[in-house]
Amino acid sequence: MDSSAAQQPGSHINRWWHVVGGLCMNLALGSLYAWSVFVAPLEKEFGWKRADTSLVFTVAIVVFALSFILAGRLQDKLGPFRISITGSLFLTLGFLLCTRTSSLTYLIVCFGVLVGIGNGFGYSTPIPVMAKWFPDKRGLAVGLAVAGYGGGSAIFGPMANLWLIPTYGWRTTFAVLGVVFFGMTLVGAFLLKNPPVGYRPAGWVPAAASKAAATTYEFSPGQMWHTAPAYFMWIAYALGTSAGLMVISQLVPFAKSMKIPSEALQTMTLFVGAVGSAAGRVLSGWMSDALGRLNVLRLMIGISAVAMPLLYLTGGNVAMLYVMVFIVYWCFGTQLSVNASTTSDFWGTKNAGINYGILFTAYGVAGIIGPKIGGALFDQYKNYQAAFYTAGALAVVALVFEFLARRPSTPAGTGA
Repeated sequence: MDSSAAQQPGSHINRWWHVVGGLCMNLALGSLYAWSVFVAPLEKEFGWKRADTSLVFTVAIVVFALSFILAGRLQDKLGPFRISITGSLFLTLGFLLCTRTSSLTYLIVCFGVLVGIGNGFGYSTPIPVMAKWFPDKRGLAVGLAVAGYGGGSAIFGPMANLWLIPTYGWRTTFAVLGVVFFGMTLVGAFLLKNPPVGYRPAGWVPAAASKAAATTYEFSPGQMWHTAPAYFMWIAYALGTSAGLMVISQLVPFAKSMKIPSEALQTMTLFVGAVGSAAGRVLSGWMSDALGRLNVLRLMIGISAVAMPLLYLTGGNVAMLYVMVFIVYWCFGTQLSVNASTTSDFWGTKNAGINYGILFTAYGVAGIIGPKIGGALFDQYKNYQAAFYTAGALAVVALVFEFLARRPSTPAGTGA
């Protein structure tokens, strides 16, 4: 490769603007995790049960994951801009239409389907863009871009719960957020662009011996799924994030059930979790550049297996509740960040959109398992013990499969 062609003047500085674009996009998309602030007002007005409102969140996660596959393929072919704009429009339309909710089916279509598609298309663009611009700092860059997804609920969750919903009602809150998200995702779409083919940062030479060294072979989706690590990682991803989503979907109601003394403290719990998720995406991504992707994933899934039961046991103490929520969300955020970087390292960046999109279907399965089990177990037992202990058990199984995963070998006969 001609390095002079790959290293454009000013690219070392300019590439960080793409991180800003990814942050703008994901801060808006991360509002999906603030869904729990709408649970109580919706249940109060319509008389829905927890399993009903959990279903809305479940559909959103599943549609998110499925639309990611299509968006990832289109992003690989058409580039990030048009796909980002599509995501922006679906997200905004979904939130605005939610203002006219009168039935559970309508809400499932507007929030579950439309907002889910908006997330799938919007989220599909920052990760491949970061992977291509930052081969030298891939874990950190992807972590910074997707940190917004965790941080979005830290900003908009408290804003909605403490100010917008009490002051203007949940319908107006949906409308306000929809307009704000349109502006943010539009900015993100204009900032996200792919680098020139063959780009690499000035002065950077790939280190083959690095624990986070990337493959030099570009795997097609079919070739990726002929490697055993893809299956092991998919199962670990599905079960590990199922455990996290079980807690996330029930966090605010759990805080109330533990007699956390005020609305502000309940919102603070959501805020602490969102900060933990964002921190996990960034710092675990940075750690994975030095320690290796799989090592960091194994460490954080192992910690989450212990932290989830402890969250239930210590939830009545405000200080301990904050600590355990922060840890659980950190471990959850790690999986969303480091799995994305691992996909590009293990199977290449050319087809990173579709390859990670397929792996991301594990998250869609988690969207069914986690909230569904959490809501169903609460409705049956009227407490969260079984749900949180089950989450810990799922994390243990995820850890086993994460230990089975290894860096894939280049296909025989490719000459790579």
